[in-house]
Amino acid sequence: MNEVRGFTVTSPGERLDLLLVELCPDLSRSQLQRLIQKGYVTVNGLPVKSAWKPQPGQVISLTIPPPEPMEIVPQEMPLNIVYENADLVVVDKPPGLTVHPSPGHPHSTLVNALLAHCTELQGIGGTLRPGIVHRLDKDTSGLIVAAKSQKAHIALSRQLKERSVTKAYLTLVRGSLRPPNGTIDAPISRDPRNRKRMAVVAGGREAKTAYQVEEYLEGFTLVRVFPKTGRTHQIRVHFASLRHPLAGDTTYGSKTPGLQRQFLHAYLLGFTLPDTGEYVEFTSDVPADLSDFLQKLRGDIKLERVLSVASR
Repeated sequence: MNEVRGFTVTSPGERLDLLLVELCPDLSRSQLQRLIQKGYVTVNGLPVKSAWKPQPGQVISLTIPPPEPMEIVPQEMPLNIVYENADLVVVDKPPGLTVHPSPGHPHSTLVNALLAHCTELQGIGGTLRPGIVHRLDKDTSGLIVAAKSQKAHIALSRQLKERSVTKAYLTLVRGSLRPPNGTIDAPISRDPRNRKRMAVVAGGREAKTAYQVEEYLEGFTLVRVFPKTGRTHQIRVHFASLRHPLAGDTTYGSKTPGLQRQFLHAYLLGFTLPDTGEYVEFTSDVPADLSDFLQKLRGDIKLERVLSVASR
C-alpha cells in the first residue's frame, strides 16, 4: 500500500530534492530523486524535476510505493558456527561479509549463507532479514546470533529491547583516550550534512556506550567497549565525536596504514536461551588482521594479553 505525505512550502529558493531531504530525514537524497524522476512527487498536482524550486504556499505531495519484493537465494558459503540448537545459531562473522541483502547487494550475505544452512529460516522475523535480530557492520568482525524459529526471534528481540543481552567489543582508537573509563551518552541520528553517515545530533535517538581502556600505545588506545543501546554505527560515531575515531575507519576518521578496515571486533555475546532460560556467553578470538596490526605497534611484545581480553 502506498504511503502519501503532504507538505506546504513556507520559504522560497530551495531545490525540491534538497527540501525533501530536510522534510523526510528517513529517506536519502538518491531515494527522493528516484521518486521525483518516476513521478511520485508533485507540486500543486503537477510532476516536476529535482531542480524545481517550489514557492511559498505551494503543496508538495510525495507518494512512497511499497518496496518491491526481493527473492533471497540460499547460497552455500563457509560459516564459522560457534553454537547452534533448534532455536538459534551463533556465528563468528568475518570482516567483509554483509549481514543481510539489500536491493543493491542481493547475494553473498550472511543471510544467504544462513538460508542454505537452515532452510527453516525463511520468513522468520521478516522476508528481507530472516532470522536477524541484530547486526554488525560489513567490516566489523565477531559474534552475531540469528533466530531459527519465530519463538526464538521474539524472545531474542525482547532481550535486546530490554537491554539484557551482553555485548562487548575490542577496538583501537586514535590518540590517547581520557579518562580511561566512562560512558558516552550522546543521541545519534542521520547526519544532516551527509545522509550516508550517522552523527551525534541533538534530538536524535538515545545512545549510550560504556568503555574501559586496556592499553595505551604509540598514537592509539586499545579499548573494551560495552554498548548499552544498538544504534547504527554507534561505537564508531561516539568515539569519532570525542575526536578519537576508530583506527582504519575511513567513514568517520581517516585511513590507517596497515589496516584495511575499522579496528572493531565483537568478541563477547551473552543472552538467555529461549527454550531453557539458561544464560550463555560466547567469545571470539581477535582476527589475524587486527592482532597482526597490534603486534606491529608493540614490536616484539607478545599478544597473550590481548587474546585473554577477547576471551573474557
